[in-house]
Amino acid sequence: MPANRAPEDIARRYFDAPLASLGDSERKVARHLASRRPVVHEADPGGHGRATAGERAADAVARFGGSWAFVGLFATALVLWVLVNSWWLAGAATGAFDPYPYILLNLFLSMLAAAQAPVILMSQNRQSQKDRIRATHDYEINLKAELEILLLHEKLDTLRERQWADLLAIQAEQSRLLAGLVARLAPDTAAGPCAPR
Repeated sequence: MPANRAPEDIARRYFDAPLASLGDSERKVARHLASRRPVVHEADPGGHGRATAGERAADAVARFGGSWAFVGLFATALVLWVLVNSWWLAGAATGAFDPYPYILLNLFLSMLAAAQAPVILMSQNRQSQKDRIRATHDYEINLKAELEILLLHEKLDTLRERQWADLLAIQAEQSRLLAGLVARLAPDTAAGPCAPR
């Protein structure tokens, strides 16, 4: 394959479609393949590493909210709440500020869940977007690698055909030389093996 093949030629040959009808990734790969450039993005395509303060906070809340440290602290806080309200404050003159069905605790838990859920979802959406970008990038690299392998096969086939043609030409030349040598030796052998030379 010539190194300067046009993206349109690559699209027609390997995708069996015109360049304009291909998807963004396929067009990009065809252009990179035609110009012999790698399909490489920066480490964080689209500048997603420059997160806003809200995005960084959402990531931190999701990271902490999905850790064993959070589970341990949360369980400890619930046990302390129950102990303080059941035994210690029950014996006091005023009584517990959140008696047995722990309605105030349920309210706090509901508010925590209501606030934490959207923040975690924001972080997950951001991570999903990063994953989609990485998946697209991986697809482009894999597609280009597949096309490069096809091109290498074409080059090897071309080389092998050229070598066969060269070998056939050499064999034809050797046959011609051998025929000439046999023709020159033919009169000598007709006189007999013991004839003087």
